[in-house]
Amino acid sequence: MLHPVIMAGGSGSRLWPLSRQLNPKQFISLTDDALSMLQQTVRRLSPLAVAQPLLICNEQHRFLAAEQLRQLGLNEAKIILEPVGRNTAPAIALAALKLRAVGDDPLMLVLAADHLIRDTSAFHRSIEQAQGLAEQGKLVTFGIVPTHAETGYGYIQQGTALSDTSFTVSRFVEKPDAATAAGYLAAGDYLWNSGMFLFRASRYLEELASHRPDILRACEQAMAQASDDLHFTRVDAEAFAACPDDSIDYAVMEKTADAAVVSLDAGWSDIGSWSALWEVTDKDAAGNAATGDVMLHATRDTFVRAEHRLVATVGVQDLVIVETKDAVLVAHKDHTQDVKRIVEQIKQDGRHEHMNHREVYRPWGVYDSIDNGDRYQVKRITVKPGAKLSVQMHHHRAEHWIVVSGTAKVTNGDTTYLVAENQSTYIPIGQVHALENPGVIDLELIEVQSGSYLGEDDIVRFEDRYGRA
Repeated sequence: MLHPVIMAGGSGSRLWPLSRQLNPKQFISLTDDALSMLQQTVRRLSPLAVAQPLLICNEQHRFLAAEQLRQLGLNEAKIILEPVGRNTAPAIALAALKLRAVGDDPLMLVLAADHLIRDTSAFHRSIEQAQGLAEQGKLVTFGIVPTHAETGYGYIQQGTALSDTSFTVSRFVEKPDAATAAGYLAAGDYLWNSGMFLFRASRYLEELASHRPDILRACEQAMAQASDDLHFTRVDAEAFAACPDDSIDYAVMEKTADAAVVSLDAGWSDIGSWSALWEVTDKDAAGNAATGDVMLHATRDTFVRAEHRLVATVGVQDLVIVETKDAVLVAHKDHTQDVKRIVEQIKQDGRHEHMNHREVYRPWGVYDSIDNGDRYQVKRITVKPGAKLSVQMHHHRAEHWIVVSGTAKVTNGDTTYLVAENQSTYIPIGQVHALENPGVIDLELIEVQSGSYLGEDDIVRFEDRYGRA
């Protein structure tokens, strides 16, 4: 049986302002109104005989990842938490060591959480072919049949044919310039490097031991001192931080004598930029792709995504326009790879728009910062049924809670009581308090904070069911 390993790291900065550090593109619905990219990746495996997926993600995203898997009914899926990012070679090593530790030596189907694959039947056929090669000891990667001379992807040159659609690997090549990419396309024996793989866990670890024993040693130390918390595996932070940063391509695939590639023609895209998303989105007769409340006049070949308000365009062409609650991006389609430069500038200026949206997800629900000013801030808070915020206190702010719907169970100092719809309560500065939803529907309330400092780091936690510090 195949064991899917889904890599859900990365920040997706080229898809800012929709993708943020605390809510990156793999957890966002980009091409499906209902499912995030991670959820689509899991769903497209459903017809195959596979185990529950093993997910690898950043520690910051653990509750977001767990909730999205829970929504698919995968309550028992395991999640490895990386304290820091160390690229794909160490991440896959952690997964291989984890799977070997439970007593078997499975075939690992390594996938990225943020890829689009339109033809799932073709994808499944490619997996079946790769599985046969992996059972023979090959380390198989999937090469995408190119549709144009793309400069944003690495390439794989096919070697000796193993079947109609599988080959040994002649070489891996870096992202080319336009002329070189055109040459690869004309040659006909080059494929795009997809970053998806299939191999047996033991074979990957053997090759890593041969070519990058330093990475393997660091990962073994990190897993030897790992701790399990429900479905989370927390690797040792100090040991993993000492691990070299390297990709699986450099560390293993370019060095092994057993690399094979299966060609895949399945409507694949890594959706690495807004222009890439425009390419795979349905368009009108003028080449426009619009999502949300959008009005277009004399507009051509433009991508518009309106999240919260009307966006109107007049007399423009070849633009990307993305509107969120706290930021608007306007870019030419030819320059969307440079959006990450704006993200870098936001960081340098000490701003926060790269980190999260106005809406911030927590393991208990979500809050939306509606308004703020000198010595006050207003939030709309939604608490899921049965969820509870930590028992906490603040040194610099008081809080007023007004229940909009549902019922709140409030701990206020030594007193615990219920606050119903249209009722309110007050939490003084320095008071130990907690908020819980004892009901079966969402609890929604308005929180008005007042005080000399309103930052999220003014929280002293005494008890937290989600294991936060």
